[in-house]
Amino acid sequence: MAPVPPVLISCGTMEKPNVMTAAWTGVLCSDPTLVYVSIRPSRYSYELISQSKEFVINLPTVALAKQVDLCGVKSGRTVDKFKLSGLTPAVCTKVSAPQVLESPISLECRVLE
Repeated sequence: MAPVPPVLISCGTMEKPNVMTAAWTGVLCSDPTLVYVSIRPSRYSYELISQSKEFVINLPTVALAKQVDLCGVKSGRTVDKFKLSGLTPAVCTKVSAPQVLESPISLECRVLE
């Protein structure tokens, strides 16, 4: 199996944003558009997404490699990963979760199941 490119999953609110690195995400269906992300129930992001039912899949560039790595080894329970990584939370148009401003593509998502 080839390496899977990571994404940044942002969740929470603009007042208390969180971001995590995930490798298990992709497209389930193109019509209607359905995507997935696999997050362990023990993760802080799982808790936030379970509460709000909203999140954003942010596609990073190579220039964000260090930030992507950092967001995968720290917990949002104990540290503000946006602040620590230098990433910028930005307002979305469809969901209350923030997107990553530095990401060229951000997919605003609502949980179906």
